[in-house]
Amino acid sequence: MDFFHNHLGEFAALLTAFFWTATALSFESAVRKIGSVSVNIIRLVLAFIFLSIFNLIQRGELLPAGASHENWLWLSLSGLIGFVFGDLFLFKSYAIIGSRFSMLIMTLVPPLTAFFGLFILQERLTLFQYIGMTVTFSGISIAIFSRKEKGERISLKLAPIGILYAFGGAAGQALGLVLSKLGLKDYDPFPATQIRIIAGTAGYVFLVTVMSRWKAVLNSTRNKEGMRSTFIGAFFGPFLGVSFSLVAVKYIEAGIASTIMALVPVFIIIPLVVFYKQKVSLAELIGAVVSVGGVALFFI
Repeated sequence: MDFFHNHLGEFAALLTAFFWTATALSFESAVRKIGSVSVNIIRLVLAFIFLSIFNLIQRGELLPAGASHENWLWLSLSGLIGFVFGDLFLFKSYAIIGSRFSMLIMTLVPPLTAFFGLFILQERLTLFQYIGMTVTFSGISIAIFSRKEKGERISLKLAPIGILYAFGGAAGQALGLVLSKLGLKDYDPFPATQIRIIAGTAGYVFLVTVMSRWKAVLNSTRNKEGMRSTFIGAFFGPFLGVSFSLVAVKYIEAGIASTIMALVPVFIIIPLVVFYKQKVSLAELIGAVVSVGGVALFFI
């Protein structure tokens, strides 16, 4: 038990990686059926319901209480950047390049977390961190570039816009994580997640209204397969995944937490091969391992 308590943050981050693996697969399916905007706003509403029930049972409070103005400010900003900016781009990348490659590019989150932490938290990069950043980029390059025939020029095998969307998702998650740590302090991670979700939902309500997409969102609720995938993704993602990620950053450094969470592209290969019968090339497998290895190096 002492070992568990001494490494609570690490275990929480590892569980987050498992939760986000299930989330990525579920939301990829949902986005292809009902669209990224609909999935985003519906999953946040579902996650808020899950968290409200959990907090009512655990704390006896349906809504977040006891948070300071500073908690609300930074956690709300984190929710807007992470859920609205970051996840909207990430979900768009699911529809274009798939969850496996999107999650691989998301291994950029730890280096980006350190980059934002340098300016926001005044954290300094070490030599190993610079080396790790280079290795991470190398691993991603191995996986997303290919040479079809011997002697042919190396070509990009993924849609560039999909890669840019995934990079936007990584930047949003990294900045959101740093702002979460700034706003969390000693506050409970689960109601803190509620605050982030309230801000994220408000952002999507504004976005859907401006885009005149409410009819499409309501029609999406009639798609049983899309809603089932969204329900599963909401349970493992913004409810369990995001909450446990805040548990992780509460007890360990944000960079170390994001390093462990970056194992998703490795974890996701197994269900894709076993359940979805997708073929994984040796280069893609090596790229995934190298990129995560670079992330590990990054925080030595």
